[in-house]
Amino acid sequence: MKKIAISQLTTLRWDIEQEIAAANKRGIRGLGMWRPKLDDHGVEHTAELLFENRISVSSLSWAGGFTGSDGRSFSDAVEDAIEAVREAQILGASTLVVLAGGRNNHIKRHLHKTLCSALREICAAAEAHDVELALEPIHPGCGDEWSFVTDIRATLDVIADVGSDQLGLVLDTYHLGMDTDMHQWLPELISKLHLVQLGDAKQSPFGEMNRCLLGDGNVPIPELLETLASGGYDRWVEIELLGADVEALDYDTVLNHSMTYMSRFGDLVKF
Repeated sequence: MKKIAISQLTTLRWDIEQEIAAANKRGIRGLGMWRPKLDDHGVEHTAELLFENRISVSSLSWAGGFTGSDGRSFSDAVEDAIEAVREAQILGASTLVVLAGGRNNHIKRHLHKTLCSALREICAAAEAHDVELALEPIHPGCGDEWSFVTDIRATLDVIADVGSDQLGLVLDTYHLGMDTDMHQWLPELISKLHLVQLGDAKQSPFGEMNRCLLGDGNVPIPELLETLASGGYDRWVEIELLGADVEALDYDTVLNHSMTYMSRFGDLVKF
């Protein structure tokens, strides 16, 4: 597998300079960027800082919301997603994460058609800018307002209907890691995986997202990493931790624990 990255959601209150310093201190070579935080320094300046410190962008999050569930029109959401593609190119991001948008009282067939229409347009822009897209399924217990795409099968149906090599999927172990059906699908998914996000939890998602320290929950992370490695997954593994179980801890503690935990898998994940 590729090197480990840290999502900016894990260090949400830090600025980019603090995140770069923390990454350099621990030998972390990738950051998963959060679009709202780019406003602090601008995309170009952020890209320069990362380049100077030899830190790659494992992903940019997120574009989407094509169903109107966040109050935007379809055209506004697509336009914003195409702008996110441009930002991803400037940053050199490995992939742009896409969320479908909530159901917003639409019927299932209309939702699927709307999402595929948006993704075809965005994939064309992504191909022109040499950027990959990754659709993320979100557990319905904690994210129905963010995405009506909640499982692997629905995600694969969208990818198949869009029919673009630019489009793959995100596997976030917090959302899908306790789904036994997903474990059966995983070997067949690896060729379509553009990003893996690691999150652990003590119970299935319900309400506000509540991820715990890696290894402290019930997500079978060792087994998932073993399956990914044996299947030839060679992209980023991005650690994303947030919620009540970790918010009382300082970020240095969270990062130190995460890297110590991941060091157990040195034969599977590069550092």
